Amino acid sequence: MIGVFDSGLGGLSVLAALVEVLPRADFTYYADTAHVPYGNKEDGFIQRRVLAIGKELVDQGCGLIVVACNTATVAAVQALRAAHPGIPVVGVEPGIKPAAQASQSRRIAVLATEITARSERLAKLIREHADGTEVFIEPCPGWATHVEMLQLDDPKLAADARARIEPLLDKGVDRLVLGCTHYSFLSPLLTEIAGQRAELVDVAEAVARQTQRLAGSLAQGRGRIRLQASAHPERLRAALPRLRLGTLEARLQSRAEDDDPVAA
Repeated sequence: MIGVFDSGLGGLSVLAALVEVLPRADFTYYADTAHVPYGNKEDGFIQRRVLAIGKELVDQGCGLIVVACNTATVAAVQALRAAHPGIPVVGVEPGIKPAAQASQSRRIAVLATEITARSERLAKLIREHADGTEVFIEPCPGWATHVEMLQLDDPKLAADARARIEPLLDKGVDRLVLGCTHYSFLSPLLTEIAGQRAELVDVAEAVARQTQRLAGSLAQGRGRIRLQASAHPERLRAALPRLRLGTLEARLQSRAEDDDPVAA
């Protein structure tokens, strides 16, 4: 079994990509909805949550873990790997390298949570992969919460997104890196704002390909998905149609199992 976790709904975008490349694998998806969002939490708190969830997933029999959350990757992926040295751990990091390579204007922007925006890990990615490219970092407080509340069409969100993105476009940015897995579900809105001036860069498919390379025998299962959460687990299944993920519903195990929360 492959374990996938996030602070909430955002990692479902990664899960969808994983299911696409690993159709026969069994997945357990864990949403830490009792503590969402992670983007405004302290690193120490996030690290404790990541280690607790990782242990729970390993105890359930997961032989590979995908940290489907940029903020959790930034704050705790190294600690998680150290805690479980025998288990592959795949993190999610902003697509600085593909964005820089594809940019024609040599100007890109990263849309991120507050923690990711100020992290040394992001700064390191920029140093290593954006040489010769100007990178603008734009913290986007509240965006993940809008996704969690399924407020994808909220005029206030649209206005805030436009206020943040249009100045970047005016500076010549032609690639917008989605630095939070929640933001994948805002792609229609962000694409509308960007128009022909910039393209979105999402790493979900790249994460799925890396997981596929590491999966080994875990790629062969019964093609099942189990949803779990630290609070309100029933909302995960209910959110799938709203997030245009109805194709995942047929893969779910029984509602009784899906709604069984994990005490992590």
